[in-house]
Amino acid sequence: MIPFGRAICYSGYRENQSPRKAIYPSYEEVLEDLTLLSKHFDYIRMYDPSLHAQTVLKVIFDHKLPLKVMLGVEPHGEISNPNCPWGGLKTDQEIKENKVKNYEQLDQLADLCNTYGKIVLAASVGNECTSDWHGNLMSPETMALHVKYLKKKISQPVTFCEGAYYWETKGEVIAKEVDFISIHSYPMWHKIPVNKAFDATIMDYQTNQKKYPKKQIIFTEYGWTTHANEKMNAHDASEENQKLYVDQVIKWSEENQVTMFLFEAFDEPWKGSNDPLEPEKHWGIMTVNRKPKLYAKKYF
Repeated sequence: MIPFGRAICYSGYRENQSPRKAIYPSYEEVLEDLTLLSKHFDYIRMYDPSLHAQTVLKVIFDHKLPLKVMLGVEPHGEISNPNCPWGGLKTDQEIKENKVKNYEQLDQLADLCNTYGKIVLAASVGNECTSDWHGNLMSPETMALHVKYLKKKISQPVTFCEGAYYWETKGEVIAKEVDFISIHSYPMWHKIPVNKAFDATIMDYQTNQKKYPKKQIIFTEYGWTTHANEKMNAHDASEENQKLYVDQVIKWSEENQVTMFLFEAFDEPWKGSNDPLEPEKHWGIMTVNRKPKLYAKKYF
């Protein structure tokens, strides 16, 4: 079981930094971020075992910050996916190489879990990579094997992070292996208006709870972007609506003692398209310059 905690996703990339370019936040920048976040959150979530995650763990260890980290990996696709809008086709040779890379990455994740045992809350074998739109598509059966492999190497709980719909429709084989289920809920991607968004998120939880009554279920992502283009109902993207939605969800989370990782701590300019209104860039409760948006002003 994952004890209840106040939780947020953390990707500390600032202007002109990006995992794609392998330009990572410095030790000092991470310390600044985590000192800020540790005042109001118990858990942070990260997505890969890169230098960024390694720096985060070292900062927490060195400064004895009261934070625990959920670590993860981003698998390299093992299925060629023509349904990916931005390109998910893979050659047979690429798939063969990716299968090797994926186990190497799991080994790297295990090393971090074992080195920083008391700091690591849990580990995830992937993020949304069984979704039919994903550029690095994986089968549920393969993800279940990855769970079994990682569980033999670490003492922390192991999970897989995926959209609520995909857990509901094709998550059974993975659910048998994970220690707890991690769901994502994004009403904005479904163009659900803000006055119905909270109910939609709670329905995501209740539907999966009914399907998997013997498993603990947490949210490893939920949130509200403050800028958007035609991919969403752009008029609903605002700081006011972010605050409205997140306040409702956190109240429910505390009342029901369900851990929920808010996505995301800071805006991420490196993400998505070059469109300045690209929603992927604006999920933060703070800007990339660490300025609190309306929701976060009560905390920071």
